[in-house]
Amino acid sequence: MSYDFDAIVIGSGVSGGWAAKELTEKGLKTLVVERGRNVRHRIDYPTESTPPWAIPFNARIPQAERDRDYPTQIRGQLSQYNKHFYVKDSERPYVQEKPFVWIRGDQVGGKSLLWARQVYRWSDLDFSANAKDGHGTDWPLRYRDIAPWYDHVERFAGVAGNRDGIAHLPDGVFQPAFGLTDPELFIKSKVEAAFPGRYIINARVANLTQPTEEQLQLGRAPCQARNQCNRGCSFGAYFSSQSSTLPAAERTGNLTLLPDTVVHSLVHDPISKRVSAVRLIDTRTKASREVRARIVFVCASTLASTQLLLNSMDEIFPNGIGNSSGVLGRYLMDHVWGGGASGTVPGFEQSFYRGRRPGAVYVPRFRNVESTDALPFLRGYGYQGGSSRGSWGSVGAKAGIGESFKAQLGRPGGWGFSIGGIGEMLPRYENHVSLDPRQRDEFGVPLLRVSCEYSDNERAMVRDMAKAAGEMLRAAGLTDVKEDAEDDTPGVVIHEVGTARMGLDPRTSYLNAFSQSHDVPNLFVTDGAAFASSSCVNPSLTFMALTARAADYAVTQIKAGRL
Repeated sequence: MSYDFDAIVIGSGVSGGWAAKELTEKGLKTLVVERGRNVRHRIDYPTESTPPWAIPFNARIPQAERDRDYPTQIRGQLSQYNKHFYVKDSERPYVQEKPFVWIRGDQVGGKSLLWARQVYRWSDLDFSANAKDGHGTDWPLRYRDIAPWYDHVERFAGVAGNRDGIAHLPDGVFQPAFGLTDPELFIKSKVEAAFPGRYIINARVANLTQPTEEQLQLGRAPCQARNQCNRGCSFGAYFSSQSSTLPAAERTGNLTLLPDTVVHSLVHDPISKRVSAVRLIDTRTKASREVRARIVFVCASTLASTQLLLNSMDEIFPNGIGNSSGVLGRYLMDHVWGGGASGTVPGFEQSFYRGRRPGAVYVPRFRNVESTDALPFLRGYGYQGGSSRGSWGSVGAKAGIGESFKAQLGRPGGWGFSIGGIGEMLPRYENHVSLDPRQRDEFGVPLLRVSCEYSDNERAMVRDMAKAAGEMLRAAGLTDVKEDAEDDTPGVVIHEVGTARMGLDPRTSYLNAFSQSHDVPNLFVTDGAAFASSSCVNPSLTFMALTARAADYAVTQIKAGRL
């Protein structure tokens, strides 16, 4: 068979960018297909330096526009500053059998232009969880298998953090951390003394503080602490496909980037048992064609990838390509949040901070770590949060006039501190996606139907998040402590994973340990769809590591003549 490319990568976000970088650097002529428009680094960030007085409606989206175009996307960090990086729900419908928030960014770079950049390694507490408590299928790998790839992606992407020595939150390859404020250091000392086994550490973020020579060569610079990351960053200080992986792929001369192109489906050859072609549709002209490659990496994001796989069917696989196990579309997970606490920090009037850090504090998981605690839930959660001082806005709503009132506006307010939990969601068969039998989009692709809800396990976890957070803040001497325990809608954390899970047994899983289809050897899925469980830490660093590992394996298999 003749090939148009050595590899086709579907999607250009966090996972797709990494696939492009790794495959091109290993010598493969690689096509990256992206359904959205091209976003050029430094050129297509129209609001990056727009001052607040020049943005309409104080950056808010008017209610009529929200209701018409963004009823779901508004649950993200949508504003006038970045709405061009989000899809319009009116143009990209899906079916919610049960409420699910599907946040999407269809453009070159995907949601790597929008993510919160919190990056943590998983440990064997996470990779072995399913095997230990019997929920879901066992991961076909352990920390030792992926640790070198964590090193690899952290070194290239750039992660600011501290080496904290916590076994179930492994240390990595770090640049200097952003540091904690004086109140955070005080709270850390009080909490760690009062609760052995609980730690307050620097958030680990994919923002550069001390760029390497390679990062400088790619045009990246240290983070300016502006807190404007989701407008695009011309400094290249945070990790995105635009600042990092796509430029690295482009410099090899092996990259072809094809934006404005929908992948309709994959063509399966029953004789070779391979993907023989990828069906493409130009979003502007609606013209269709097929392209061929030796290997295909599906990295369109969890739900979009699974929608594509389900829509790729033939007589051999009537329920989606490679789906002999029947698990494709099943075991959808997000994280659960809604439990936490906030309070006032007495004192520290002479302390302040400089800039706006991309991340403040992280409290690693402390529930069900060494053994199963006497708690009404399995697995665990961590907290993200931090401290800040009140600004002129806290006084601006008060009545006043004259010199003394103006002086108040120039003085910072008191210190506050808050933490919110992010917890693990159990893999459950009934949480699933499927194709709508009747409704199709403008390209003839069936709409995705999503049916997902939290269980009693997650709801109990949210209540414990609030209680434990309140205990810690009170122990640290905070006043006016308020606990909050209200679980939200699945999808709202934007950490959706599962639906094409890895596993040891082809009868109960879709992918093997290298993100390779059990049934279709030249098909790889390396985004969140591949996850067998959700852990309680942010998943993007693991997307990167699994993708780099899969690319290395795929090239090895090609050189050995197996692909």
